Amino acid sequence: MQPAPCRPLISSISWFPTTANRLMALTETSRRGVAAAVCVLVLLASTWAVTGYIRRVAAEAPPDKSNSARTAPSGTADSDQPVVKLTPSQQTQIGLETALLEAAPHPEQFRAYGAVLDISRITELTNNYANAQAQLQTAQAKLEVAKSAYDRTKNLVDSAALPKKEAETAEGTLRVDKAALAAAESQLRTLTATAQQEWGPVVGRGIVERSPAVVKLIERDQLLVQVTLPPGVTVTGTPGTALAQAPTRNANIDLQYISPATRTDPRIQGLSYFFSVPGDSGLLPGMNTTVYVPSGNTYEGVFIEDTAIVRWQGRSWVYLRVSPDSFRRHPISTDQPVSDDDYVVRDIPSGSEIVMRGAQVLLSEEAKSELRGGDDD
Repeated sequence: MQPAPCRPLISSISWFPTTANRLMALTETSRRGVAAAVCVLVLLASTWAVTGYIRRVAAEAPPDKSNSARTAPSGTADSDQPVVKLTPSQQTQIGLETALLEAAPHPEQFRAYGAVLDISRITELTNNYANAQAQLQTAQAKLEVAKSAYDRTKNLVDSAALPKKEAETAEGTLRVDKAALAAAESQLRTLTATAQQEWGPVVGRGIVERSPAVVKLIERDQLLVQVTLPPGVTVTGTPGTALAQAPTRNANIDLQYISPATRTDPRIQGLSYFFSVPGDSGLLPGMNTTVYVPSGNTYEGVFIEDTAIVRWQGRSWVYLRVSPDSFRRHPISTDQPVSDDDYVVRDIPSGSEIVMRGAQVLLSEEAKSELRGGDDD
């Protein structure tokens, strides 16, 4: 009798591969799911990192200036003022010109007051000193003659050739000539002291020595100008040179420093100096002029010509370009003059584009725009 076959065992054995395959499939699926999840997490992390980097780079990057090549630097124009717009063709029609101006060191200058002096007193002192010098030389010569005459007379009186009264007469003449010499010397010293007291050591010595500089003043090749600073204003060292405005023509005149003045202008009560100016400068004795004296210090500023400045409501203004077709009025301070018409301005940043020609037309256009706005209201 044969034993019965082991079917359950065979069935179990046949079931095992199927189950194993299923387990392996489930394991593979789980593994793929984990890998996919990991990939998603890595992708999200990379995205966040790239986004943060882009934002950081954008925050640190400088702004694009490609479209602002002809725009004034930020903060240069007074934002409270209205904008005047002109097309490029309109700018050409009115002859508008602009310039990019850079700040540079400039010598600081003070506006002072100049008076061309009448030098008749210098001429008088020079002539008086020359006469006193001649009188001194005459007195010296007379004294030498009187002394020789007295010596001869005394010898003759001692030898009994002449009476004693002749010696007394010769001695009297000698004493008179000595007194005359002393008076001539005193007069010369007095004139020397007077010249220095009235005109200072430089001009006073020139009067005594009849120097070429004083001769030029007497002959009107040069004129003498007394320059007085405003009260409380001082300069460092000696001024050296200065600039004056000729009243008869629109030009600056160079003044050459001579010395400190011995007196101030009673109308101003400031420090005074003597300067010389060419006789053909257009100035005349008795004229008053504005003089610009260097203080000895320098400062940074933008040089502004008078053609760029407009006066409105009691202030001085310039127009700055804020875009290719827009301009805005900007206030300036004119406390640092270079001449009667030009200034160095500190409150305009370097590199500003300033209207050099046509500023008055822009002011007129601005006024017209305001009037039109008022009519609309």
